[in-house]
Amino acid sequence: MAKLKTNSGAKKRFALTGSGKIKRKHAYHSHILTKKTKKRKRNLDHFALLEKVDYTRVKEMLVL
Repeated sequence: MAKLKTNSGAKKRFALTGSGKIKRKHAYHSHILTKKTKKRKRNLDHFALLEKVDYTRVKEMLVL
């Protein structure tokens, strides 16, 4: 049987933490930033952890 390929888009968007959790970036931080407040942009800059519901789907894409 052939090897499973990692989804290229998922590879660029998600990263594993040391404890095995999956971290992601916030949306809405790439363009149209002039109308957003400094506080809102600052908070979007941090990483967030993936919700439990999405773990199985993302793990399949990352072939973990």
